[in-house]
Amino acid sequence: MDYKKTRTNTTAITRDITHFDEQTGNIYESVVILSKRANQIAMEMKEELNHKIEEFGINRNEGDEMHENKEQIDLVRHYEQLPKPTLLAVQEFINKEIYFREAKD
Repeated sequence: MDYKKTRTNTTAITRDITHFDEQTGNIYESVVILSKRANQIAMEMKEELNHKIEEFGINRNEGDEMHENKEQIDLVRHYEQLPKPTLLAVQEFINKEIYFREAKD
């Protein structure tokens, strides 16, 4: 998923928790689903950022050090401005974009 193009707010919003149990029937199950999805999003974003930072480390020369550092700083700033994984997970849950199922015994 391209998190750079999502229309999620970057700040926390107060939400009515009574609507979070509509899909699962249990507020606690909804919180577990949200936390697992937020962890997935965080790992995807971290892997993507690490991959992009590794590209800077491969082509490092003495003369280009200041230029690459500026590019790295711009890249990190871009990722800092993205919505937090928790906010993305909540938005996906509200839009019913998260697939989940119960594990039956």
